[in-house]
Amino acid sequence: MDTKSIMIVGVGGQGTLLASKIIGNVLLSAGYEVRISEVHGMSQRGGSVVTYVRYGSEVHSPIVEKGQADIILSFEQLEAARWISHLKKGGRLITSTQKLDPMPVITGAAQYPENILEKLEKMGIDMTAVDALSLACEAGSAKASNVVLMGVLASQTDFDDDIWQKALEECVPPKFLELNKKAFELGRNA
Repeated sequence: MDTKSIMIVGVGGQGTLLASKIIGNVLLSAGYEVRISEVHGMSQRGGSVVTYVRYGSEVHSPIVEKGQADIILSFEQLEAARWISHLKKGGRLITSTQKLDPMPVITGAAQYPENILEKLEKMGIDMTAVDALSLACEAGSAKASNVVLMGVLASQTDFDDDIWQKALEECVPPKFLELNKKAFELGRNA
């Protein structure tokens, strides 16, 4: 199998690292060789965070270059726009509709760009946009929006539900498991 690439992009504190752990677990369980590389940036201060997940029968590098990502999983609109150049022609963007103001917007030095999702759609991007934050709140915690997006991703891939459920059980702390399973199902059905 050719190597496939998934980029997980967001802002520090949104759970991108747990998402990469869950995806990596699913891919390993499905029998693929997996390489994951995490780039943290200013994650402690709400800065941009990107994680590369590459898988296939043989994977040599964990890095996803521009135009190589089969899927970009974005936890925030501006991050989707920031990393869209990495999406390959015919690739897919899965994004939360959530907006988080970066530091220049917070300080008043810039304004949050308008109509990001509409602009991406006009570019012809194959996009699924979901209000992951509302679904996570419905599940019981705003912090579960990352797992809502795992459910959306699962609905658009061919991996068995059993593998996803096992990954959730292995990666999510037991006291948060039921809440996250509910968030996953809400995302899968979104």
